Amino acid sequence: MKKKQWILGLLVLAALMALVIWGRDRIHFDFATFRSQLALADWRRIGIATGCIYLGYVFRSVRWSMLLRHNKNVPMFSLLGTQVIGFTAVALIGRVADPVRPYLVAKKTGLPLSNQFAVYVVERLFDFGTLALLFSSVILLAPAGAMPHPEIVKKAGLGGLLVTIAGAIFLVAVRLAGGLVASFFERLFGLVSKSLAEAAGHKIRAFHAGLDTMRTFSDFAVAAGLSLGMWGLITVAYLEATRAFVTSPPLASMTLAKIMLLLAYSGGASIFQLPVLGWFTQIGLVAWPLSALLGASPEAATACAATILLVTFLSIVPIGLVWAQFEHVSLRKITHESEEAEVKLEAEEATETPEWGG
Repeated sequence: MKKKQWILGLLVLAALMALVIWGRDRIHFDFATFRSQLALADWRRIGIATGCIYLGYVFRSVRWSMLLRHNKNVPMFSLLGTQVIGFTAVALIGRVADPVRPYLVAKKTGLPLSNQFAVYVVERLFDFGTLALLFSSVILLAPAGAMPHPEIVKKAGLGGLLVTIAGAIFLVAVRLAGGLVASFFERLFGLVSKSLAEAAGHKIRAFHAGLDTMRTFSDFAVAAGLSLGMWGLITVAYLEATRAFVTSPPLASMTLAKIMLLLAYSGGASIFQLPVLGWFTQIGLVAWPLSALLGASPEAATACAATILLVTFLSIVPIGLVWAQFEHVSLRKITHESEEAEVKLEAEEATETPEWGG
């Protein structure tokens, strides 16, 4: 497994445990109230939220098949299983299982693994860019008084918009002259570390290869539209799961602007996802802004954070496990194989990469 991810995840867990110890005698937590918050929640809203997440996987499948259409004509919904199984592996095994999806797609379609990792890089960029765009748009257009600490949040929204614009410029530059951009960053980072420079060059070349899947403006528009639709569904899922806690006024009256703040915070917290232990760090990290920034009680905030984790992250696990059985896929085995394949591919590409200035 990737040791750096484990180390970062354990640091987050240690920080969360330290916070729990610090707040044990300062924050009163009533488990009876916590259970009543769950019992009195509007489970119809939670069902709607889960349905939105399930539909989001369909959008992911369609987007990936669209990104392959210049290499191979793949049926629109044929990759749904690879998405469901891949995210099930991440939920149970951690972020180390991220390569499972491109690995499964490569096996299913017969296309080169390098091509699928390139598509994965493009997919991640669309996810980040779409989330940043939605966050910035909602935050900057939010009415006065709609957000806690509005001066800080507005600056964050403006920063997100600037990052999105910079990302779009970088995307165009890599699409038009990927080799030159990679060489530039290799030389730039080479002043600090040769290994860092090589890693940057490898990632940019992989990104350039992935952008070959979008050869026209219509390709970009379709991918962007699917990304907006998918993240729109995820936003609705967060909003419904939060408003389901009808006995907590701050949660029941949650606004779109506040939910975007929570969604961005949750997305950042999920980067260091560990297997099983990571579920509890995620709950703690999401409960904190619900309580400290948005005014919910610790019990309601924790119940809501646990529900959000269940809906947005763990709800796919039962379906993924059943699907994996039908596909005769072992999650641990496929995670190990995909990680080895990624390392082997990076080593092969490193030997094929020309020397700087060559």
